[in-house]
Amino acid sequence: MSDAIVCFNAGSTSLKFSAYAASGPGDLTLISHGQIDGMQTDPQFIVKDTSGKTLDEHAWGKGQELDHRAALQFVIGWIEHHSAGMKVIGAGHRVVLGGTRFESPVLIDAGVLDYLESLVVMEPSHQAYEVRGARALAEVFPGLPQVAVFDSSFHRTMPEVAQVYALPKDVLDAGARHWGYHGISYDYISRQVPKYAPGARRVIAAHLGGGTSLCAMLDGKSIETSMGFAGVSGLPMGTRSGDVPADLLFYLLRTKCFTDESLEKMLYERSGLLGLSGISSDMRDLQASTDPRAAAAIEYFVYAMTKYVGAYTAVLGGLDALVFTAGIGERSAIVRAGLCRALSWLGVTLDEAGNAGNGPRISTDDSRVSVWVIPTNEELMIAQHTLALVRP
Repeated sequence: MSDAIVCFNAGSTSLKFSAYAASGPGDLTLISHGQIDGMQTDPQFIVKDTSGKTLDEHAWGKGQELDHRAALQFVIGWIEHHSAGMKVIGAGHRVVLGGTRFESPVLIDAGVLDYLESLVVMEPSHQAYEVRGARALAEVFPGLPQVAVFDSSFHRTMPEVAQVYALPKDVLDAGARHWGYHGISYDYISRQVPKYAPGARRVIAAHLGGGTSLCAMLDGKSIETSMGFAGVSGLPMGTRSGDVPADLLFYLLRTKCFTDESLEKMLYERSGLLGLSGISSDMRDLQASTDPRAAAAIEYFVYAMTKYVGAYTAVLGGLDALVFTAGIGERSAIVRAGLCRALSWLGVTLDEAGNAGNGPRISTDDSRVSVWVIPTNEELMIAQHTLALVRP
């Protein structure tokens, strides 16, 4: 019988998963990946193999509701039934915030879940559902080891000056802190950079997807990142605003344009690329559009990154390599070209053909800063951390 590790990313109405065969210490092979969508109204299950071929589909029917407990039970049951001789020995969960207690992945128990649940008020858009998924799995498979892998952990190497805000001590003690996110992705990228750019010590990585951020790394460790306390600050994103002046938000509240709840909803769900363009949150739609608002949204997106890269280059004391990753970073030649051209003052010289082909190298050989497209693999990182803890 072979061992398997399953990685979960639980959302409010969806459950994504990836299953890996664990044949030896640290030796993981992807078996399948899939998701259950529409859990509250029309649950749909689909699972694919490593080539993207659909292995199975299942529908519960419109009007049906599937809770996390039933969804998790279905997924693990499917994996063990359809993967001959496969036994799930551990489950890894993506959890956005580990707080001050957890600076690295941790085996989950009731106390860990209680602490992680206490952080929901800080990061309400993802944390609650990720904790709910882990609780549900513990109920249906009480003997199955579970591991929480945190998006915030990678950034705990930032110097203290980069982790605090200029606020009174009592406010800082209440949890106001620059946490940083996308850390699982940056963890993976930090391990890949030496394979592409040996000797590159000062690196800026751009995780550009529905959520976007930049991370400045020195010798593979995070020293600064754009996403701050929760998931709305930093760069503009698909539907999230990115940086907005606090005094503007006070104004919107004072003038009764928004309540606390509606303001948060606007910043998270109606802003970013969608808000600027009035068209779509999807970069592919914007690039295909002839509407000038689409071009303006892309221009703003690149401009915001340009400002951050300039600041992070100063923090690093120079720049050796720039890395693009995640959906937009890996596929949008237009966005990559826009940023690289804006960084010509740094000595970045774009290789047009390499960029059009999505890399891996998209800078010329004589570019003072090498530029790369490196696909991220957050699920593999979660699986590796999980295997290390459940089968040390």
